[in-house]
Amino acid sequence: MIERTGSPDEGAAPDPVVEVVTSYLEMHARPVTALAPPPVGVQVVRARNPSTRFYRYLYDAVGGPWHWYDRRHMAAEELAAILADDAVEVHVLWKDGVPVGYAELDRRSQGEVELAYFGLVPEAIGQKLGPWLLAWSIHEAWRPHEVRRLWVHTCTLDHPSALCGYLAAGFVKYGEARHQQAIPAI
Repeated sequence: MIERTGSPDEGAAPDPVVEVVTSYLEMHARPVTALAPPPVGVQVVRARNPSTRFYRYLYDAVGGPWHWYDRRHMAAEELAAILADDAVEVHVLWKDGVPVGYAELDRRSQGEVELAYFGLVPEAIGQKLGPWLLAWSIHEAWRPHEVRRLWVHTCTLDHPSALCGYLAAGFVKYGEARHQQAIPAI
């Protein structure tokens, strides 16, 4: 871990800075295997035009451990506009009536779908829900026939199995980037 140099603001310790490696992955063909049925007690429900409060709950519950911050600091009006767009789909994974993860499919670029956000709450990790939700998300992304490309990015701040999971699901790496990122205290 690298610490930022310079004087801390108002006596606070500086946020640690780490090198982050982002991997960009894509697939150009829909899956050929059928989707397995959901595990017992599991369903995926599309949240149509969810409130920013509900969305941020999901975003923080899933992304908090992995230092997701983009949408946490986004203005409520800007986030609401994204969530109200019919081309942005928020699919919530429920287990026994409790939200345990979500997948956000962004269809705003013609012919392409970005798996913009994906993950589980910490308590649901290790229950084999992640691979099933990823397979479900891939099938859902390819549902319209005009889709030519599905893509996602992950980084070294995400779950340690994220990159391997995407590759195992059929994504192929097409790029990589490195940058320094401050890790703010939450």
